[in-house]
Amino acid sequence: MASIELTGITPRLHLLDYSLGQAYLWQDEEELTLIDAGWAGMADETAAAIRSAGLDPDRLRRIVLTHCHRDHVGSAQELADRHGAEILAHGLDAPMIRGEAPVPEPRLLDWEIPIFEHGVTLPEAPPTRVDREVEDGEVLDFGGGAVVVHAPGHTPGSIAVHLPRHGVLFTGDTVASVPDVMFGVFHVDRALALDSMRLLAKLGPSVLCCGHGAPVTSDTAARLSAAAATATA
Repeated sequence: MASIELTGITPRLHLLDYSLGQAYLWQDEEELTLIDAGWAGMADETAAAIRSAGLDPDRLRRIVLTHCHRDHVGSAQELADRHGAEILAHGLDAPMIRGEAPVPEPRLLDWEIPIFEHGVTLPEAPPTRVDREVEDGEVLDFGGGAVVVHAPGHTPGSIAVHLPRHGVLFTGDTVASVPDVMFGVFHVDRALALDSMRLLAKLGPSVLCCGHGAPVTSDTAARLSAAAATATA
């Protein structure tokens, strides 16, 4: 099992790198929030990574799942059960996360096929509870008011999470940053996902946190806008 590297992005924001896929940890004064939860079977490593930053995983209050894919959902319930966290996801992806409906298959471009086949070697996510189904525009109680942005296309219930007070935007897999800001891959509906990317670009973030690729912290809004303008479905 791979170890997890934890990297500080800002004093309140950390990247959890699972080598294939990643999650983010947000730190408020008394609480911690995870955006996504890595692969199945990585709860011990995730807790150890949190402790390595001098933080207590028992302060974890919520896990926000950006969508239903295995590299984002995997360890959510084990972490939530151990540390008393609530699991949140959009209502359209909640049935897939719970194991009540199949995860929709992406419409792959030819060049995406070998990358996708590598990704499905990760362990499947177990059926995972969703304690709270969130909607577009809902404000969550962390980061000074975290706004849920429904960003369908990668999956029907994909969401982004925007922290306006901090200029931080978590995009899930609608946007990637490999090697630079780009339209994400493995979308169920590419045209809808591109519309979502263009919507996210209008938020003008100063810190961009994608599901795959390094966080973007310089010329962020301009780079995201340029990528959205030139991407094609």
